[in-house]
Amino acid sequence: MSQGPIDLVHLAGEGNSVVLRITGSRTRRRGERTVDVLTSEFVVDTPFVRGTLAASLFPADLAEWQECLDALDAGAAITWRDAARGPTLSIERDESDERLRVTLRDDVSTLTTVTVTVPLADSWFDDAYDRLEQVRNIFPPATPPVSSDP
Repeated sequence: MSQGPIDLVHLAGEGNSVVLRITGSRTRRRGERTVDVLTSEFVVDTPFVRGTLAASLFPADLAEWQECLDALDAGAAITWRDAARGPTLSIERDESDERLRVTLRDDVSTLTTVTVTVPLADSWFDDAYDRLEQVRNIFPPATPPVSSDP
């Protein structure tokens, strides 16, 4: 990753924030093969609680984030990375559609759950899709190997 960190997720306002910051990339062995992963960290900052939590992202996580953005934009509550080994992010809108309730849950290492409420800005979805595109530009989805068998 040649440029600096990129915030894939940036939810902030009224003194509260939840950010997923992409900090780099590395190659990881999975059995007999190697897989490129993005290194990242969730950053939670409120007047009451502050913390960071490391996470690894795979190409499938980016595709799932796109699906979550689409569902959230349509008004549904989402949970991202629920089946992943690591932190899970859940987001739901309040009744007025003006605020988001964001929950970061770590059932693997810290056994901690934090819920933060942030305002939903009109431009947030456009910004979120732009952030996803930025990350995809530096970390394109893996393409399956081409078979040489006839």
